[in-house]
Amino acid sequence: MPLLIITTILWAFSFSLIGVYLAGQVDSVFAVLVRLGLAALVFLPFLRWKGHQLTTILLYMAVGAMQLGIMYLISFEAYLYLSVPEFLLFTVMTPLYVTLIYDLISGRKIRIGYALSALLAVAGAAIIRYDHISEHFIIGLLLVQAANICFAIGQVGYKRLMETRPVPQHTAFSWFYIGALMCAVVAWFLWGNPQKLPTTDLQWGILVWLGIGASGLGYFMWNYGATQVDAGTLGIMNNFHVPAGLLVNLAIWQQQPHWPSFILGAAVIMSSLWVHRRWVVPRREQTADDRTRAAAPNE
Repeated sequence: MPLLIITTILWAFSFSLIGVYLAGQVDSVFAVLVRLGLAALVFLPFLRWKGHQLTTILLYMAVGAMQLGIMYLISFEAYLYLSVPEFLLFTVMTPLYVTLIYDLISGRKIRIGYALSALLAVAGAAIIRYDHISEHFIIGLLLVQAANICFAIGQVGYKRLMETRPVPQHTAFSWFYIGALMCAVVAWFLWGNPQKLPTTDLQWGILVWLGIGASGLGYFMWNYGATQVDAGTLGIMNNFHVPAGLLVNLAIWQQQPHWPSFILGAAVIMSSLWVHRRWVVPRREQTADDRTRAAAPNE
């Protein structure tokens, strides 16, 4: 949980930096390429091939390509149609995607309690940001939902791989970023625009920060934290970036949120986490214990 909280704070700055200084000014594919290239360099010293099955390596690379490569390409495109607050609003479905996809991948039945607590987090985030929708919101909505699904698949995929094919996480992330970078390289040759490269030191500096800080360290901490919590908690934590991102907008650009809806929405998100950890998780554990005792032979 602490790693997820730290990463949420770290990422809160990224939304505004991308929306204000990069979107529409720097080629989105190039921005993704630089960001993932720098992140891959951070974990290059931990790259190991020997002693690991090729299938395992390829699966971690595929997870990286999905969670970061494809997700970033779609997300940067979405910024062309949305303001930062709108982008944050349209990410609110991610908790539900995480819980449902985890149940599907792990072969379990859909856990209603997990889904309901995720929906409570969705409602809280929507309360905070449901205002000032632009005329381009349909295109932006579809793009962000596609990015959300890719992000959810990546998170859940990494979590499941660590459960079924565990390897040292710094080694796993060296493959993870190579997979993401390969996706970005292909996209650059197909769709990149060399006429829209960064033109200011500030833009280059933001790309360096996004690559090394937000991506290189941020996603490692987030996915590491994802392996330490249940899928429901992971899903709910995906929506804490909404109030965090709006507080950054307030602190740096003095963009005041609508305080009544902000406070109410933040309270609902917090309550969703409390409900999940106080009632849903203990109930699941109690049910599992009952089944274990019922299956045990009589002494």
